[in-house]
Amino acid sequence: MTTTRSAGRSALFKFSVALSILASGVYQNAEAQTSYELNSGWKSTSMNSVKDNGTVISQTNYDLAAWNPAVVPGTVLTTQLANKQVPDPFYGMNNEKIPDIYKVGRDYYTYWFAKDFKETAPTGSNQTYLNFRGVNYSCDVFLNGHKLNSKLHKGMFLRQSYNITKWLSKNGNNRLAVIVYPPDVVGNPNGGQGGDGTIARGVGIQYTAGWDWIQPIRDRNTGIWDKVTIEHTGAVVIKDPHVVTLVPGVRQPEGVQQPAIVQVSAEVENATGAPVSGALQYNLDGKLVSQQVTLKANSKQEVKLTDYSLKNPKLWWPNGYGPQNLYKLNLQFVAGGKVSDQKSIEVGVRQITTEWNNKTQSRQVNINGQKIFIKGGNWIISDQMLRFSDARYDAEVRFHRDMNLNLIRVWGGALIERPEFYEACDKYGMLVFQDMWGSGDCNGRWTDPMKLDDQWTRRKYPDDHDLYLKSVADQVKLVRNFPSLAIWCGGNEITPPEDIFAALRDTIMPKLDNTRWFIPYSNSEEMSRNVQGGNGDGPYGVQSLTTFWDHQTYPFNSEVGSVGVSDYESLKRFIPAENMVVPEFDASTGKTKTDPVWEYHKYIGYDGFIDKYGKAKDVEDFATKAQLVNYDQYRALMEGFSSHMWDWYTGTIIWKTQNPWTAMRGQMYDYYLDPNACLYGLHSGSEPLHIMYNQTDGMVMVANNTFKTHSNMLLVAKTYDMDGKEKVLTQVFADVTPTTTKRYLSLKHEIEKEAKDKGVFLCLQLLKSDKEVISENIYWLPDANGDFSGLQKMPKGNLGATAKYLKNGKVEVTLTNEGNGALAFFNRLSLVNADTKQRILPAFYSDNYVTVLPGQTKKVVIDHNPGADKNLAVTIGGWNIAERTISIDK
Repeated sequence: MTTTRSAGRSALFKFSVALSILASGVYQNAEAQTSYELNSGWKSTSMNSVKDNGTVISQTNYDLAAWNPAVVPGTVLTTQLANKQVPDPFYGMNNEKIPDIYKVGRDYYTYWFAKDFKETAPTGSNQTYLNFRGVNYSCDVFLNGHKLNSKLHKGMFLRQSYNITKWLSKNGNNRLAVIVYPPDVVGNPNGGQGGDGTIARGVGIQYTAGWDWIQPIRDRNTGIWDKVTIEHTGAVVIKDPHVVTLVPGVRQPEGVQQPAIVQVSAEVENATGAPVSGALQYNLDGKLVSQQVTLKANSKQEVKLTDYSLKNPKLWWPNGYGPQNLYKLNLQFVAGGKVSDQKSIEVGVRQITTEWNNKTQSRQVNINGQKIFIKGGNWIISDQMLRFSDARYDAEVRFHRDMNLNLIRVWGGALIERPEFYEACDKYGMLVFQDMWGSGDCNGRWTDPMKLDDQWTRRKYPDDHDLYLKSVADQVKLVRNFPSLAIWCGGNEITPPEDIFAALRDTIMPKLDNTRWFIPYSNSEEMSRNVQGGNGDGPYGVQSLTTFWDHQTYPFNSEVGSVGVSDYESLKRFIPAENMVVPEFDASTGKTKTDPVWEYHKYIGYDGFIDKYGKAKDVEDFATKAQLVNYDQYRALMEGFSSHMWDWYTGTIIWKTQNPWTAMRGQMYDYYLDPNACLYGLHSGSEPLHIMYNQTDGMVMVANNTFKTHSNMLLVAKTYDMDGKEKVLTQVFADVTPTTTKRYLSLKHEIEKEAKDKGVFLCLQLLKSDKEVISENIYWLPDANGDFSGLQKMPKGNLGATAKYLKNGKVEVTLTNEGNGALAFFNRLSLVNADTKQRILPAFYSDNYVTVLPGQTKKVVIDHNPGADKNLAVTIGGWNIAERTISIDK
């Protein structure tokens, strides 16, 4: 147990180091010249340990020697963990050892945070601002003995900005002190969705009281959880700039473009007692756009600049459809020949429209006039303890790009995601479906014996509607300039209360962000017509593969998903050795006997699907076989939906693709950013041009999620038996038109005949005229009884492997199946430290869980952070290939 825990902590340490190094390379925008973060050197203590008030504590001569180092941005629990006052809540059942706020009371997690910093009072008309991007839940703020807020600041999602010019000390030594109070109502974590539901009485994250995929977060995320910055400006400050792009007509990613319209506006504020005249201006693609402004003393004004016609624009497209071009727009207020303030914005030129598809009876999303088949994943939050970083956001969104998805839905029980998340989505072409805070579970859609209040009472949550609306308006302004943001949603599976919903629909969105689709709630009739009954989303859990192809579900399904246990190396990071117990499924009852730690980490059953590969001998064997199920489930899910695009469906969104802690369900990679086979099943099933096989009717099909016609392709179908003997079933020239799915021919009879005794491998390929493989899909099909009997006795494969550096941070692995033997089936590659064999995380593989046909060579490229580790190797092992380590040639 000790060894396992140490290995997990070591992995987490290396993972954190890798992310910090990655973060150092993240692009810093022009605001870095005028602002900086207060992100180190903080100290904290419990409110119960001090008797003095903020005006005393915030004076620089007040003694903080007894206070502990604090994590800011962060939460009380993050700080406690950093000071080793609590055990790691991600490991085993350690979370049960941490006091829950419901039992110990709010005062226990009410904390003071203090920070000493150097900042000289500005001269002349220059100004200095203190900005908070998020405090949970309420706070009072003090600087150098002065209270900055006139009344208690409340609300997790409402930003704060204070002009501290007159409160800065003359000698440059300053102290900031903030007392942070937990949510007013913390909720009883009684095992329900959001506990007893009362956590939703506040304007904050609902899942902190527990959900069916996470345990309760003991401090309910109390703390200064988002960035704190100091900002320097002249007399005039720019606030909440707004950039809108209009791209009329139907566009293609290539070729000369007709002009696009760029509209820019912003609020400007004069913080001085004298009028100021100047210009609000920006430079885009070498052209200056400017508007003269005169601001009265101590006033603010909304300024709209003249529309700009951008010639031959480089457009922004979702992943798989075209490039993610971005323009740098530097918005400035210039007065007296000097820049008073500036904001740097990356502009993606694109236009989002939607229309009702009468065939599917659901909404269809168009980008730049082209219809986009939505292949999405549901996202909760990057980390349950709000330990956000640019590098982690980049890695997680990159994984979604690697799954060949084009949309991420940010689920409504969490938050409006941070700008750094949106920056990554802009970069990787992920559209964002952003829910507001609310959920049918807490907010009264259903009757629920776990909830404290009745449905009518819960329907009125939160308690403070005005705070909710102010917070929404504020957060819309925070993220509305990102091109990836595509859809606003009133809430998860329910609208907010009627007055809030009306304000969102009729006032806030039309005024602040009127170019995006706003839908009432995540499975709304305005999005997807429900003629089948039920909730309008789901199902959740492992299913027969043919279900995805043959069972028509909701036409734009916002949540449909399956299993997601990661492999043995991942499980060792958070499950103690004594709890490594294989789940036992009883087919007669349909129930699974599960170890308590697995249950605590929300294991969802694989039912009898593991046993089809042979009963698991131990947890390592179980996890290996689970990857086969994972790959098959998610490949079939996306293939099934794609096979009916524009016929049954306009899109689907998987529930879910990631976890904010060490859960064991609904994830394509684990909390430590280690991918499992779910990711690569999606990578295959979601590829833009994809050949696929319907196991029900034997139909070979091609899904074309591009705007191009693909012609003169050779479609090849062949089988391989367990010994590697090849049989060509057909070769036929094929073509497919843009954004469609085409049926070619059925091979049902031939394949069933080949698979009858032991099962069989089916290899489908699309070849270009030079015989280059442009899509390959290898299925392992069961015998007549539905079992993978042949795989259980499959001969050993003969796989050669070499690795070399293409450049620093990029490794190419060449896999060759030598001779005429069996397939080298389902091989997992891992970039590791050559001495410890611990995986380098994160690492990004062009493909994984790779099958190599007899006589075939495949190449896999591995991207990694070049500064993470210098002593690297690659491990490789598969179903019929013993794991080994190969060195990397320099």
